[in-house]
Amino acid sequence: MRPLGEVCWNFGVTREAGVAVAGALGGRSPRGVLGWFAVGAMGASGLVTVLIGLLGPSAVVPGLPGPSWHPPYSWQVAPSGHLVVAMAAAAIVLGTVGLGAALVADRRGDLPGARWFLGVGSAVVALLAFLPPSGSPDHLNYAAYGRMVTLGLDPYATSANDLPHDPVAGAVEEWRGTTSVYGPMATAVQALAGAVGGESVRLTVFVLALVNAAAFIGTSLLIHRLTGGDRRATLLWAANPLLVYHLAAGMHTDTLAIMCVVAATAAGAYGTARPAEVPAGRHVASGMLLGLGIGVKVNVGIAALGPAWELRRRPGRLAVVAGSAVLTVAALYALAGRHALDQVQAASRQVSLATPWQLVKRALQAVFGPGAYTAWIQVGSLLLLVLLAWLLLKAMTRAAGELYAAQVSAAVVIAWLLAAPYALPWYDGLAFAFLALMPALAVTPVLSGFLVARLGLLSLAYLPARQAGQPADLSWLVEVVRKQVVPALLLALTVAMVWWAWRAGARARTRPASAAPPR
Repeated sequence: MRPLGEVCWNFGVTREAGVAVAGALGGRSPRGVLGWFAVGAMGASGLVTVLIGLLGPSAVVPGLPGPSWHPPYSWQVAPSGHLVVAMAAAAIVLGTVGLGAALVADRRGDLPGARWFLGVGSAVVALLAFLPPSGSPDHLNYAAYGRMVTLGLDPYATSANDLPHDPVAGAVEEWRGTTSVYGPMATAVQALAGAVGGESVRLTVFVLALVNAAAFIGTSLLIHRLTGGDRRATLLWAANPLLVYHLAAGMHTDTLAIMCVVAATAAGAYGTARPAEVPAGRHVASGMLLGLGIGVKVNVGIAALGPAWELRRRPGRLAVVAGSAVLTVAALYALAGRHALDQVQAASRQVSLATPWQLVKRALQAVFGPGAYTAWIQVGSLLLLVLLAWLLLKAMTRAAGELYAAQVSAAVVIAWLLAAPYALPWYDGLAFAFLALMPALAVTPVLSGFLVARLGLLSLAYLPARQAGQPADLSWLVEVVRKQVVPALLLALTVAMVWWAWRAGARARTRPASAAPPR
């Protein structure tokens, strides 16, 4: 294949411009059929995701009340529900297949450099901040909770049903009777957006979208820096079309929580330096950032097991990190009140429709009757989590010889996601972030494949994650795909993961040179 600079020159572009473009691409364009296909499919997925928002309110994009000159902006063409659902399906399928192909092409060296993917991914995320969020109506709940704070109300004791005539709370579509399940740090960001947006849902959501885009791009830059510009890591996060679809276009608050725990990893220099070489102040900052992440969403706290493992032989440093994290969380929840955890506790007993536990729930209900399944599922999910985490850690130990924070965090987060009775697609962003931070091991490609397949299936189950405005003849997407097909496929995937992890852990391996942490 001819150099990109020469190709551009033949099409009337100066050789200097061609060389500049080639430099931005990391020195070359994609090579081979697989490389071009991967870039094309991922690009098409991102383009379709942008177009969904650009078309304006639809079955996938909730309407945003407020002055039309307020951002975010769209064409307001009112596309049919069938069209936008088909577009969302295309974005998910193209993103899944394209990302899988890209991870294979990356191992062959057939892709542009990491900086190109970082730049394109960040540009798409920034653009999506100016378009209406799509996929689910959760951002309307965020706006309502922020509005409640500005009105002097407690979002942990007040629901949208309590403010039926409010211009912001009245726009909430789903979970109208539910108080906030998010942590005090998330509520503080929502309150800031509410203070800026006032009675305009559009402007309130736009402020939230700016914060969300900054968190996604900030995480991209941190991962790029921590991994030394590793292309695989950039593909798994910054240019991941499935995460762009859920975390950027969907604007879920998980993005902010993930940024906090990745920043905590950067502050503690886990895996990049010996604990004794890290100043105590950085350990304090690491703990505080972990605490802030937990203050956004409690479930990201499971990622703290990684730093705890790495610092296990340095009890003093571990105490500093743990102490600063606990104090930060305690301070946040002291301000919000203990009742801020009520909805979290209630959610821990729920079973989402697309997880394999939904099949178990129906079987237990048939035998024991309604409500008898809760304790059985909670115990079963805990046992599965422990088993999966142990098998994954054993497999990683065989591959690497020594584990660092990112590997441990990745293992326990992946185990939690596969074992959790309640899981939604955007939860998977936490696993992809730590998988990106892991050094390349013999087990990494298989783990990446499992995660991509899982997120693709779960994304199709929630197509879209919104009830309002759905065409009546597409009810089978929920009744068949979400409740039956995807739970069965995810069950098969979980069994395959257990089998593979057991085999990988039992197979003796020598530690490759690439497993050593970057310095």
